[in-house]
Amino acid sequence: MERAIAHMDLDTFFVSCERLKNSVLEKKPVIIGGGDRGVVASCSYEAREFGVRSAMPIKMALRLCPEALVIKGDMEYYSNMSHTVTDIIREKVPVLEKASIDEFYLDLSGMDKFFGCYQWTNDIADAVTHNTGLPISFALSTNKTVSKIGTGEAKPGRLEVKAQHIQPFLNPLSVKKIPMVGPETFQLFSRLGVKTIQTLSEMPVDILQQLVGKNGTVLWKKAHGIDETPVVPYSERKSISTENTFSQDTIDIQNIQSILSGMVEKLCYQLRQEKWLTSTVMVKIRYANFDTETKQCKIPYTSADHTLLRYVLELFKKVYTRRMRIRLIGVRFTGLVHGCHQMDLFEDTEELISLYQTLDKIKNRFGSSSVGRASGILG
Repeated sequence: MERAIAHMDLDTFFVSCERLKNSVLEKKPVIIGGGDRGVVASCSYEAREFGVRSAMPIKMALRLCPEALVIKGDMEYYSNMSHTVTDIIREKVPVLEKASIDEFYLDLSGMDKFFGCYQWTNDIADAVTHNTGLPISFALSTNKTVSKIGTGEAKPGRLEVKAQHIQPFLNPLSVKKIPMVGPETFQLFSRLGVKTIQTLSEMPVDILQQLVGKNGTVLWKKAHGIDETPVVPYSERKSISTENTFSQDTIDIQNIQSILSGMVEKLCYQLRQEKWLTSTVMVKIRYANFDTETKQCKIPYTSADHTLLRYVLELFKKVYTRRMRIRLIGVRFTGLVHGCHQMDLFEDTEELISLYQTLDKIKNRFGSSSVGRASGILG
């Protein structure tokens, strides 16, 4: 049975959410970002026509597009809208993968026997827009790579790339359209004169392996429209967590908070390395008498240490209600979706984002414990 995989992407999601609240923003250049010292978290198509892009400093964006309307953004609102869209799609498809806050993969294999996969996908997209007011684009093909590339080419719009049309569709496109081709790989290929997917597909696979290592085979397959990666069912149960059992039961709150800081920092580093964002935080304590209590809260999607630490410390204050020694503390992040630190861009400055990137590079090279907050040194 030929697979039918759809990729759906909410168009300029943050901007579209803001336009639901304020119709004055329609058809105007809009930038979602964090003030003069911040960077662009998202922008409208109208702003993109002036060269504005995500992660660009706000000052530079305004030089390119002085008439742009800058909005700080509301991550809690965007998160809630994302959950609403997820629920609408999940009710209508056999297998749903939530790839990020605003994009989804749908496995509709076999549905063509009953409805026709393209019509079914089209109806789902219509249902999203009808129930939320948010525009959504999609592409339908035989695998995740082609459908994701297809959505990028269709936006804003809808597209089907049938099996026999995959290679003609891919061939003229830039190699940077392949999802796993980052800036460094693209520059490498450009220096070699490899600019289109067709040229990449014509390269011997062993040469690609020499150039980019084990990913050479994967790239060669993607250039030929081959991708057997399954659609992974979305589950709010996905989580990462850590616990610390004290060698001696303690009531030293300052030390406990310091340890929580270190635990959060390590979990956040793991989130960013695996490209996760969390939307639910839980803190757990176990008293000396083995009574265990937990508190949790829903939050806007994030992977930022300073944001998550604030929630963790607030939850600890709420859950620690007895003047009794503590035996164990734990932190768990759940409600994970794939994404990156850019989801926090409208809260952060260029300097803070640069700091996170630098710290992560140091940790990647020397180990996750090589550098950290002074307040989070684990005892």
